[in-house]
Amino acid sequence: MWIWVVFIAIIIVFLALDLGVFHKHDHVIRSKEAATWTAVWVTVALSFSGIIYWLFASGLTENPTGLTPGNATLKYITGYLIELSLSIDNVFVIAVVFSAFAIPPLYQHRVLFWGILGAIIFRGLMILFGVALINQFDWIIYVFGAFLLYTAYRMSRSDEHLFNPHKSWVFRQLKKIFPLTSYTEGHAFFVRRLGVNMATPLFVALIVIELTDILFALDSIPAILAITADPFIVFSSNILAILGLRSMYFLISRMLQKFRYINYSLVIILAFVGLKMLFSHKVPVEEWISLTVIVVSLAGGIIASLLLPEKVDGGPEDTDAQA
Repeated sequence: MWIWVVFIAIIIVFLALDLGVFHKHDHVIRSKEAATWTAVWVTVALSFSGIIYWLFASGLTENPTGLTPGNATLKYITGYLIELSLSIDNVFVIAVVFSAFAIPPLYQHRVLFWGILGAIIFRGLMILFGVALINQFDWIIYVFGAFLLYTAYRMSRSDEHLFNPHKSWVFRQLKKIFPLTSYTEGHAFFVRRLGVNMATPLFVALIVIELTDILFALDSIPAILAITADPFIVFSSNILAILGLRSMYFLISRMLQKFRYINYSLVIILAFVGLKMLFSHKVPVEEWISLTVIVVSLAGGIIASLLLPEKVDGGPEDTDAQA
């Protein structure tokens, strides 16, 4: 239990330093700063694999699934990469939400900070619930596997660009609960007008991002549970991936259109993990195979996006018209 307390305390310190020291004053996050922080968070997360090895080698943490130190480390790295790759979907949604509600770049980091804080709490609860289900009911793993396959199918056929926050269920419910302003006033989430507290677009964006992250967690939590049911590995890899999401957003949000084939990488990863769950009791998959599939899928999507020319809409008539 003490290792959980220490880990959560360290995360709280990281968050306090983030908002209270490094981002005490609102400013626009440039690509160079975002790249630096992304490298910092990835380095911290990958370095934590050494802590995982030490914890399991020394017996200082509970080991309900009987993992060896080496296997525990591989499972942590694999789980972290799965969560990091699935976070790319979150980046697109965040970009659409900020654009739809006209959130100034100056205040986007503050919105994401509180959004990430809420995501940590909700995901922690979902992880504990998911681990408890798998430990209590063996058959639940088949339900998770089928759900991931369905998610992969849905993702392969959906057009994410159709997402409109103003038409979402969350936004419609917020309009019923809070009076909303159409403008921002500094980094305030609420302003008082004529004796009435009114929610600003920053608060609306925060709630929409928060609840859509919970929906994304319905995919990512089962995906990492396919790798391991060890609660500490699942929690630590998930949370460290989430902590790096803010800097990753500012780094790649401006380049989303260039990585147009990443979506197919995510489809492959989700389908693989879903199949792994469905056949887990009959066809055990070595952890290095899972890690290889994830890395190759992501690399393939990135390379394809950079090398293959982008399709240009329009037929012969468009060509003639231009001529």
